[in-house]
Amino acid sequence: MDLIVTDTAAEFVRTHGSRLYVWTRARHCCGGGQTLEAGFEPPAGREFRPIDNSAGIELHMPTHLGRLPDELHLDLQRRPRRIRAYWNGCVWVV
Repeated sequence: MDLIVTDTAAEFVRTHGSRLYVWTRARHCCGGGQTLEAGFEPPAGREFRPIDNSAGIELHMPTHLGRLPDELHLDLQRRPRRIRAYWNGCVWVV
């Protein structure tokens, strides 16, 4: 998996402890499916494993994911300021 991180996202993660958790979230609208969420703390009740430690970021993803994307993109959203993760360039996990 290639980790593609914008400079602003990398700096934002580093200023918040350098550890980032990325997980899937089920959506019930728009025909269902899953999107990605990202945060500096893991959500309760989920297990994570370290995936990557490049760009000065400790990336952790759920242990239950059997298949990782070819590319995981991380970008900084302006309002509210938070990290957005994209699976192979998309917000939806296919």
